[in-house]
Amino acid sequence: MQENNNRNWTSPLKYAAILFIGVLLGVFLKGKFSFNGLQSKENIPLQEIIDLVKSKYVDKLANDSADLKFINYYLSQLDPHSVYISPAELTDANEQLMSNFKGIGIEFQQVRDSIFVAYVMKDGPADKAGLKIGDILLKANDTLQLSGKKWEAEALRSNLKGPADTKIKLLVLSGKSTKTIIIQRDNIPSSSVDAAYQIKPGVGYIKINKFADRTYEAFMQALEPLIKDSIKSLVLDLRGNGGGILSEAVAIADELIPGNKLLVYTQGEHAPRADYFSKREGLFEQGAITVWMDESSASASEVLAGALQDWDRATIVGRPSFGKGLVQQQFNLSNGGALRLTIAKYYTPLGRNIQRSFEKGKMAYQHDYINRIEENANGKKDSTFKGKAYKTPKGKTVYGGGGIFPDAYVAGSTIILDSAYGQLLDDNLLSDFVLHWYLKERSKMSSLKNTTDFLNTYKTVDTWSALINYASPAQKIMLRSLEKNKSYIQNQVLASMARMQWYKQGYFEVLNQLDGRFIAQLP
Repeated sequence: MQENNNRNWTSPLKYAAILFIGVLLGVFLKGKFSFNGLQSKENIPLQEIIDLVKSKYVDKLANDSADLKFINYYLSQLDPHSVYISPAELTDANEQLMSNFKGIGIEFQQVRDSIFVAYVMKDGPADKAGLKIGDILLKANDTLQLSGKKWEAEALRSNLKGPADTKIKLLVLSGKSTKTIIIQRDNIPSSSVDAAYQIKPGVGYIKINKFADRTYEAFMQALEPLIKDSIKSLVLDLRGNGGGILSEAVAIADELIPGNKLLVYTQGEHAPRADYFSKREGLFEQGAITVWMDESSASASEVLAGALQDWDRATIVGRPSFGKGLVQQQFNLSNGGALRLTIAKYYTPLGRNIQRSFEKGKMAYQHDYINRIEENANGKKDSTFKGKAYKTPKGKTVYGGGGIFPDAYVAGSTIILDSAYGQLLDDNLLSDFVLHWYLKERSKMSSLKNTTDFLNTYKTVDTWSALINYASPAQKIMLRSLEKNKSYIQNQVLASMARMQWYKQGYFEVLNQLDGRFIAQLP
């Protein structure tokens, strides 16, 4: 994150801001980064300054690096969410909002210097080619060494991905023998719904991880079977959901809020007010709704939760959400990059804009988020960011200015603040142990029908002792310092083990069942 200055800018920073305006004008008027012919109101010779920097600066500058630094600095002065995306980053950035990606359909895991297959998507290209969990990827296309060296996860992922219908040749160690597998890449579905099931009689559960281009469709496919099972209540889990496409959240709200009601509206200096109403008879307009949120629930998640809260349709459980009430629009640029620019604010039906203050700059804005996590982990109900109070139709008080505040507060876990636990995550100890344990137990795991069978079989297993025995001497010391959090770690191990067999659905089924605080909040 780039550091921001206080509101009282010094004179040089004023000049820097003026330069940034020139950059944006160059982008929009010229279609490229250019300052030619532009001057500020103070008659600053913009192009002359840029040319002098490039020709006289003490260090060598990469092509356009000065221009890009100006752009990024300028955007950070506007708000924390306007951002320039380089051509190299744009594909991945756009892919985050898509319901599929192009690849071979595996998850991998680096254990020391070996690249293990950690999950194979059923009926995907890798599955059809015969790749199995536990196989070790040795080489790609005869020349690219995979195992035997350290990889950054993103770099490895980019080498395995590629356009649909292209092929990749992998040398694989499967068991004790090596084999060559040729896999034809394809479009791999990536659902926004991680899990959907009846968590107890009459209560449905749906976990949404983001609002991508087909999230509403995935939500309906998850909700319809639950409706057929005659659920009376719905638990909607938006924890960790950083948002995405506004229209997808609006469409889901339309299924849950009856009548012709305002769901959200957007407005900006150059964007006229746009109202979004519920339009059709929804699939679940009467039953009780519980929405789980935390500090990382943001943007479109807050739109959905805000509409449900304003119309007294849901009980919000958990912790105050992130507080992002700004709408970005993407403008593609001539160099192949893009500008995601904040063009409007969104408001809940009662008129709440839940955007947290960013007057102190982007760095302070990010620190506020970290402080929230720390305070909530220690059980402090954060009220620092509460703004104006509003009344719902049934008289409940809700707030603007700092995210969606829960009706029922549930503290976070203190373990996330422990440096020893952070180091164990950095070391990949838990994921490495789970992979090792799964491969050892694979035959037994394959005989289990569901997560209920799994818990009946493994819930009483002493995974703590097994984890300590697997750990290195230094990791053993860190684990013993985390003894008070033993139950939390064991629950994560069991849920991750279930994920190896039943993917994300299995992970959340097991984790929810083992989380006493979650179970206590069920209707």
